[in-house]
Amino acid sequence: MPGRRWRVLSIGLLGFASGLPLALSLSTLQAWFTTSGMSLKAIGWVTLISQAYVFKFLWAPLLDRLPLPFLGRRRGWILLMQLLCGAALISMSFYTPQGAATTIAFLGVLLAFASATQDIAYDAHRTDLLPPAERGWGTAFSQGGYRLGMLVSGALALILADHLGWAWVYRLMGALMLGSTLVTVLSPDAPDERPTRSFTEAVVQPFVDFFTRYGKVALAWLALMVLYKLSDAFALSLSTTFLLRVPQFSLTQLGAINKTFGLIAGLLGALAGGWVVTRMRLFPALLILGVAQALVNLGYIWLVHSGPDIYALATVVGLENFFSGLGSTAFVVLVTGLCNMRFSATQYALLSSLSAVGRVFLGPVSAWLVPQVGWSTFFVITVLSAIPGLLLVIVLRHAIHRVEQAQPH
Repeated sequence: MPGRRWRVLSIGLLGFASGLPLALSLSTLQAWFTTSGMSLKAIGWVTLISQAYVFKFLWAPLLDRLPLPFLGRRRGWILLMQLLCGAALISMSFYTPQGAATTIAFLGVLLAFASATQDIAYDAHRTDLLPPAERGWGTAFSQGGYRLGMLVSGALALILADHLGWAWVYRLMGALMLGSTLVTVLSPDAPDERPTRSFTEAVVQPFVDFFTRYGKVALAWLALMVLYKLSDAFALSLSTTFLLRVPQFSLTQLGAINKTFGLIAGLLGALAGGWVVTRMRLFPALLILGVAQALVNLGYIWLVHSGPDIYALATVVGLENFFSGLGSTAFVVLVTGLCNMRFSATQYALLSSLSAVGRVFLGPVSAWLVPQVGWSTFFVITVLSAIPGLLLVIVLRHAIHRVEQAQPH
């Protein structure tokens, strides 16, 4: 039992380290550029900094093939990327968007690359480490830690920016990232950690294995990875800029409400998701939670007309984080079940990178769409964008059941 508790807890702590850099190359960076007076078009293009999260599957086979000479097959890569993330964050603190936007963008690309690579190793480490009986709660702790990391680098960072300035925010986050290396060193090894036997096996076989095992539905699985979280990603693509410029919340208000309600609601949602997937079949969980995480986007329309009403913000942010946490936990359980443990780094990277397509590429689309239709209509469109993914869940219901019942490979 103590070993089991530490496995699950360490996965949650490493989830925190995995989630910490994401906001710093997305929503927090968006807030930095927004408060610096950059145009909506420029802010939309800045969201493309995180393309590494989409293309990480291209170098994921290297992590399956080439272990570093310390801490085993997975944790060595996690440690190295944490050090690189910390260095990139501290380096960004010495520049400003007004004077060196290009330099900040370059360092942001480096940060996103290191963070995405850390995610590859972490996702594979979690997949390898947790036996099927622990995946529900392990995934819940993983999602909880990930969301806590995002909220520290998002909500807390905004509050600190109002009082300390952006430079010190990025330095502190860099120091926190470097401190997370201690958890990596102390985390247990997954059983049977061994590199694949050849480069061909590392690069080609993970993809051959996936398409061979799933046959005709393989492309449908890949489409579901893109579409299931699309509505969520669409609404959040410019949410920081929206909240700062339309209801005109201050950085401190935005950070404090996110910290209080977003943190509690996100953690409760992730934990509730763990409870749901251990008591409900995966298909109805994905369908019901997918509908819920889309409908909560309508709450942002309230904020279009409310002005800087902190109670409205607390309600909208709380509901969004709670239902997003629920949906994400069920989704990660599905992705984990689709992976062959032998190629877990590459296959999980492929599937999770597809789920990041909306989060990364919708920024410029949103920046173009908002001036055409207005914010209220924009948020209605984000809800409707969930329909293709939900229909695909229904089409794949029998395949989802087979994945749920399959033994780990």
